[in-house]
Amino acid sequence: MHAELAAAASVPSNDFFLARQPILGRDQHLVAFELLFRAAGEDDDAKLTDNAAATAAVISYASQLGMEQVVGEQLAYVNVDEVVLMSDFVRFLPSHKVILEILETVKPTRQLLARILELKELGFAFAVDDVVEHTPELDRLVALVDVIKVDIKGVRRGELAALVASLKRTGKKLLAEKVETLDEFKHCMDLGFDYFQGYYFARPVILSGKRITPSELAILRLLELIGSNADSQAIETAVKRDALISLNLLRLVNSRAAPGPQIESLSQALSQLGRRQLQRWLQILLYTTAGGVELASPLLLLATTRGKLLELMTLALRPNDAAAADRAFTVGIMSLADALFSIPMGDILDNIEVADDVRAALLDGEGQFGTMLRIAGLLEAADGSCKLTSALRKLGLTVAQIREIELAAFDWVRELTHEVH
Repeated sequence: MHAELAAAASVPSNDFFLARQPILGRDQHLVAFELLFRAAGEDDDAKLTDNAAATAAVISYASQLGMEQVVGEQLAYVNVDEVVLMSDFVRFLPSHKVILEILETVKPTRQLLARILELKELGFAFAVDDVVEHTPELDRLVALVDVIKVDIKGVRRGELAALVASLKRTGKKLLAEKVETLDEFKHCMDLGFDYFQGYYFARPVILSGKRITPSELAILRLLELIGSNADSQAIETAVKRDALISLNLLRLVNSRAAPGPQIESLSQALSQLGRRQLQRWLQILLYTTAGGVELASPLLLLATTRGKLLELMTLALRPNDAAAADRAFTVGIMSLADALFSIPMGDILDNIEVADDVRAALLDGEGQFGTMLRIAGLLEAADGSCKLTSALRKLGLTVAQIREIELAAFDWVRELTHEVH
């Protein structure tokens, strides 16, 4: 084992969080995740100074698990500095799955450029990180990289167009990072960026006077029936009232069924699925019907990941409480409903009866579920490690537990998208 990888392996495995941030294409489909390492208990504003140890820990961990489990079918962007680039352990990464992201601190020396060329010949692709101006140093790297990442927060809005025009002349793909609002996304789209990194798609844009559509209401009403333990006949009647729900239900059950005759009756489909799975499926279906969102949409993936995260956290704390785990899943998946429907969370909850602890978490971030939702948000942002450690302590979960829970959630969502496609 190389010395740097050995050093990384000596970092206690319980002492870091592994986070991933989505990178979308112009069609709003997920193309990659940036993998981010944060040490547990690190100051909120502090950056990890030993990039080599950080990246080595990510590489060590990801290679143990298999990169597919961490990012699924997407690519992984992994930060690398000069030490990492010049080391042997970078080759532990699968070249077909990763884009090595050269940090802005790296100086393009002749030796370093030769090393990048060597790694390119092994099949690695490269991005250059945190670009805020078109410098001669950047030009020395440009011929060897595939993607230029522009930190849009580090460039005055009025100056961004000129920078993009200058960078476009290099012929490389441009990625806008730190895109936090729909307005910023639209501006970057207009400027011609190819990729976008940030959570703009999960920010609610409230449209006054907007209403939930009849089809969406039908799903919410069905969820209400299941939540209130209505009898099976009432649930079946409600499903039959909506052709879209009925067709999707039959499609889902037949995609899951073992080889054999197709299931053609709704009562048979409902019986096979069971109430708990029906509830999960309806919550997911909300995201696939509202505004024609596809199953592979980043908003749905984020919502289902949150749902599974909260469910698994609850089961870790209350192993025999399936009802609480179901409510936790509801909190996670409904937490982005305001972004989905473009109406306030309070208005959404007025259309559906939910348990008091679910309502308190969704409206005010209160209670145990509220703390769990905050943890999910901090993991997505990959910052505020002190806040994350403190929130975990409040729940009684360890860093090691939350990392295992997170990977299990990633895995479940990946299988879900395969299952329903």
